[in-house]
Amino acid sequence: MKLHESVIGGSEPDLAFCHGLFGQGKNWTRIAKALTPAHTSLLLDMPNHGRSPWTDSVDYAAWADLVAEQLRRYAPVDLIGHSMGGKIAMQVALRHPDLVRRLVVVDISPVDYRGLTSFTRYVEGMQDIDLDSLTSRGDADDLLAQRVRSGVIRGFLLQNLRRDKDHWRWQMNLQLLGAHLDDLGGWPPTEATFDRPVLWVAGANSDYIQPGYREAMRRLFPKVRSVTIKGAGHWVHSEQPEAFVAVLQKFLGDTAED
Repeated sequence: MKLHESVIGGSEPDLAFCHGLFGQGKNWTRIAKALTPAHTSLLLDMPNHGRSPWTDSVDYAAWADLVAEQLRRYAPVDLIGHSMGGKIAMQVALRHPDLVRRLVVVDISPVDYRGLTSFTRYVEGMQDIDLDSLTSRGDADDLLAQRVRSGVIRGFLLQNLRRDKDHWRWQMNLQLLGAHLDDLGGWPPTEATFDRPVLWVAGANSDYIQPGYREAMRRLFPKVRSVTIKGAGHWVHSEQPEAFVAVLQKFLGDTAED
């Protein structure tokens, strides 16, 4: 199974990006462009998202193996992942350490979040939209607004709505993802460790990284360093892109010889 990819900045990627739940690789475009010409970026659509194939189950280890296969021809790379993509990236580093030079984990921890996120109402809002009777994207936004107040988040979710000739469809595997939010919130147990540099980025206004999660992170990633970006919530790189790029560039520069 081959994941959809795009490359920004050259032909030989040294950075690879994994997006979060309901996102797409293109969500990293602004960051990737800001990192050129010093870096070439590989933007991947995660399984069941964007233009990548669908799977029959939610399985972080299996999804990480799919990402690893995609990275193998470019490895080693610096791997960056946000939220769900951060969990996948951590699994790639733990399961395939030969492919990852350095790891950046954005606003997520290797812990179980079941029942602690707001994504349930996002799923319910999207599922409430009757695609057969939908006439426009604007109507979809109005319907989604009944459950999702933030226009920014609605826009993020509705990037997945596609019109094919005379009907609308969700580009992502909404049925699978919506039915397995608990699995997506979970974290598979592992005894592996990744002994290379790791940057752990938190949004100051997000609750996805708590002080109590530090022990779990350090056990798996003993060389982790952490940074909190002011003025950012969970979507750190979208809310504070310039600060995120600066933090990423500093980490890559500081650890160049590690």
